[in-house]
Amino acid sequence: MTAMRPEEALAQAYHGITAVVGGLDDAGLQRATRCQGWLVADLLLHVLGDAQRALVTLASPVAGPADVDDVSYWRDFPGGGGEAARHAWWVRRSAAAFDRPTAIVELWQDTAPAAVRAAASADLKGYVTTQGHVLRVPDFLATLTTEAVVHHLDLMLELPDAPPPGALAVRVAVATMDGLLSDDTVRPTAWDDHDFLLKATGRVPLTDRDRLELGESAGWFPLLG
Repeated sequence: MTAMRPEEALAQAYHGITAVVGGLDDAGLQRATRCQGWLVADLLLHVLGDAQRALVTLASPVAGPADVDDVSYWRDFPGGGGEAARHAWWVRRSAAAFDRPTAIVELWQDTAPAAVRAAASADLKGYVTTQGHVLRVPDFLATLTTEAVVHHLDLMLELPDAPPPGALAVRVAVATMDGLLSDDTVRPTAWDDHDFLLKATGRVPLTDRDRLELGESAGWFPLLG
């Protein structure tokens, strides 16, 4: 991921989320998202957890080697199941504990830039540990970017006029999905990058035409939840 300037991609991804939520009032933050049961404020709190984890992780370098990269990391997170449901419920209750939804935005606006600064000053040749794995710093940043881009698209469900995620950040997320596909899979020609990300993560179901074009590779979808 070094060639994709991982620290700049993360900055773009987090700036993009700020551009979506920064101007919303409490009512706007209570609109639905593509994540079942989560409002905009709930989903923002979930992404905020990633930014907080980035601050801890980047301040805690470890010796290599890595046991996963920016693609294989996701194979531990297929989505669904009891653990995902418990996390979703925890996020909803945690978000509800804030006095107002806009307070979550304020915390995000303090935390996300700090995570970006930490990424910019990190040793890109180093290693970090998170969630039981050791990754190269660029690969860790790519995992954060991928999740932020996908959730940016989730936030836009009832905010169609919100700015889309930036091109560099999207490029990182798309590279992740490409890596999770089998090597001989060809993406359907009608898909743009956003279509690919939404279908690869199960946000939008495959059509009959998609399945025809994907062939046996359709069984791989969703690539992650």
